[in-house]
Amino acid sequence: MKKQFKAESKRLLDLMINSIYTNKEIFLRELISNGSDAIDKLHYRSLTDDKIKISRDDFEIRIDVDKENKTLTISDNGIGMTEEELENNLGTIAKSGSLSFKQENEDQADVDIIGQFGVGFYSAFMVSKEIEVLSKSFDSDKAYLWKSSGEDGYTIEQAEKPECGTVITLHLKDDDEDYKYSEYLEEYKLRSIIKKYSDYIRYPIKMQVENSVLKEGSTDEYETVVEDTTLNSMIPIWKKDKKDITDEDYNNFYSDKFYDYEKPMKVIYSKVEGQCSYNTLLFIPSHAPYDFYTKEYEKGLQLYSNGVLIQDKCSELLPDYFNFVKGIVDTPDLSLNISREMLQHDKNLGIIAKSIENKIKNELNNMLKNDREEYKKFFKTFGMQLKFGIYNNYGMDKEKLKDLLMFYSSDKKDLITLHEYVENMKSGQDTIYYANGETVDKIDLLPQVELVKDKGFEILYLTEYMDEFAIQTLMEFEGKKFINVCSKDLNLNTEEENKKLEKFNKEHEDLFKIMKESLGENVKNIRFTNRLKSHPVCLTTEGEISVEMEKVFNAMPTDQKIKAKTILEINREHPIAKKLDELYKNDKDALEKYTKVLYSQARLIEGLSIENPTEISNLICDLISK
Repeated sequence: MKKQFKAESKRLLDLMINSIYTNKEIFLRELISNGSDAIDKLHYRSLTDDKIKISRDDFEIRIDVDKENKTLTISDNGIGMTEEELENNLGTIAKSGSLSFKQENEDQADVDIIGQFGVGFYSAFMVSKEIEVLSKSFDSDKAYLWKSSGEDGYTIEQAEKPECGTVITLHLKDDDEDYKYSEYLEEYKLRSIIKKYSDYIRYPIKMQVENSVLKEGSTDEYETVVEDTTLNSMIPIWKKDKKDITDEDYNNFYSDKFYDYEKPMKVIYSKVEGQCSYNTLLFIPSHAPYDFYTKEYEKGLQLYSNGVLIQDKCSELLPDYFNFVKGIVDTPDLSLNISREMLQHDKNLGIIAKSIENKIKNELNNMLKNDREEYKKFFKTFGMQLKFGIYNNYGMDKEKLKDLLMFYSSDKKDLITLHEYVENMKSGQDTIYYANGETVDKIDLLPQVELVKDKGFEILYLTEYMDEFAIQTLMEFEGKKFINVCSKDLNLNTEEENKKLEKFNKEHEDLFKIMKESLGENVKNIRFTNRLKSHPVCLTTEGEISVEMEKVFNAMPTDQKIKAKTILEINREHPIAKKLDELYKNDKDALEKYTKVLYSQARLIEGLSIENPTEISNLICDLISK
């Protein structure tokens, strides 16, 4: 007699199948995990029940394929189910025998049950038009067959089965335009799913496969034989004793799991037991993946529950600024059936994520202190991400990351930390000086840099687009403020020198007025300066947007363009200052031409383009020819 599911109806079953799981292949993970649970229960019983003669080595899960009848069978020799248990566990959606068993034995440390919510079995309906479950309990001499086609209910009848355990037979759906269900009858597909989700199930998952072997007595002739083959490796590396794992083991695991041809730069292994227990095995790669700086790159760690993969890339476990880290997290404190939405709000996951963040940070700090050359290699590869972490989220994480930053030093000719810069500061110095540019060599040639170096101050050279954004987000370091040597706020003069310069500029206000009119809105102001030694002109900026930041913003694929507030500064000690005075008195048309040429010269020094190079070329030729 056909019975109806006790939980609400077709809609509930449909919701479980189509909402809890995002891809169909997950069904095999669920059924294998159920089989592992059933074996766990019998193994646990065998520890205290002398009547159970089966040894741990005899336990197994089997996969069998019948292509002719389009059936896939998953069987185990675990504890099995009685008629009542079939009724309760399979007839009531979301009823979990595994959860009940775990609750009854929660005081036992070695009870390790994967399934908890009791909905995993029903994922098989995503690929099956009918499911048969033949089971015999260890506590009964009768076997029973449960059958269902899904929403229309199920039947249970007595059947024949000599040994305890469960056999689940899936009658696969017919292929259609949208999905090829027959793929689950192919060895390569089954192997790949088991490798991906169930490789670390503690019992062997066996399947008969065809293998080519040398004929007996032959050296070059092969024959095809059908052999039992174990498809899973069973023991994950992260559950082994740390002293039993070699560097080669780590490197091989990393290469196989994450498809990297180079060994990792660092390995971080940890095992935590307590209110939230978990194992982590993390890797800092030695190079960035090819798609690291593209929108296609996905961060995240592989998340396991008792060796069974829950999520291939769990982004919640890593902050964005550590998105380069690869690895796995395995915890018994998460349900195998947990959805992505539930993960985002899981308290245990948050605890694990915070611990992982601290472990990565500590490892990087240790590398910086104890293996500087290795850290410099790391920073050249992934330092941009740390700088982004400081700038992102309005600087909320800057305190965590500021000590990990490195910049090129004008004095040391190498990368240094901000702390090292402060340690090397001159007595009475209260400012950290920096300069922007495309390369170290180009920055070194900036007119503004020459003066600061001549005064004996060290300068940090910022060559990456994210550098100044990070610096401005920090605002200060150990009480020392940052200042761009190209900023108008840079002032290395004495009070007397400032007064003389201010007077000199005031005397030339009419000259500047004509010059500014010739440049229009291109500059905010024009003035003479004594910050340039041998160079005639430079551009300085006013406000938070520097010239380099202007380049970055305007290189972005948007219609909005940003312009830095620039000031054209002219070296009052350079012969060009006297020439401008003469032109102001005698040839104001030529003054305008000189002004445009000087402004273009200053832009080129800063690495900026000239809006009308033809005009400037003609002006230069015109001035030279006179």
